[in-house]
Amino acid sequence: MARHADTDEFRGAEFVDADMSGAWFREVDLTGARIRGALLLDADIDGVIHGLKVNGVEVAPLVEAELDRRYPERAKLRPTTPDGMREAWAVVESFWGETMARARRMSEAELHRSVDEEWSFLETVRHLIHVIDLWFARAVQCRPRPYHPIGVAASFVQDPQALGLDLEAAPAFDEVATVRAGRMAQVRDYLATVTQDELDRPRTPDPEPWDVTPEARTATECLHVLLNEEWTHHQFAVRDLDIITS
Repeated sequence: MARHADTDEFRGAEFVDADMSGAWFREVDLTGARIRGALLLDADIDGVIHGLKVNGVEVAPLVEAELDRRYPERAKLRPTTPDGMREAWAVVESFWGETMARARRMSEAELHRSVDEEWSFLETVRHLIHVIDLWFARAVQCRPRPYHPIGVAASFVQDPQALGLDLEAAPAFDEVATVRAGRMAQVRDYLATVTQDELDRPRTPDPEPWDVTPEARTATECLHVLLNEEWTHHQFAVRDLDIITS
């Protein structure tokens, strides 16, 4: 199978009578794409979906409603008050607590195993360490260089080493679990005393050499990103653990 990576050669391209059956699209930008007369039989799409119309029907609201029906806890992950934030984080700690306990019973090889070339379980947890560093320590607390070296950045980050991340790191479960627990406790401790004014106050971190100009965001906006990342990557993690243990 031909592989095209890190390229913009298809920007604005037109595909006519092209057979793409069985193709994989990973971390691709399809903003503004137009698809006509397609056969999407047994296709599987996972990503940020907004404004997508299928046969004239906007899909995102239907998907969100169905996800909320299947996973009622999602409704608690869009809080706007201090009590709501504390409840939301308790929900996150609950579902991740069960999954980390499950992972502890598995072998290191299984936890380092990739499914369909996605992150392994441990890489997923390491990414969430980085997400807390980025969207809580950096964006909410405005702390400079809060990044733990075992964190895993998103694939679109051009220079993870500039953040102090160790690209060669391959920590075992116990180390990852310890760092992860510490990061989650930081969020829990912050939310224990947070006020409405603190949640509503916009803040802009001081720019650092590797930053684009940081955008002013409220703590609520930043924490919503964090909560969404926690839920979404938990879904990925459980999906892959199920495949590994099946």
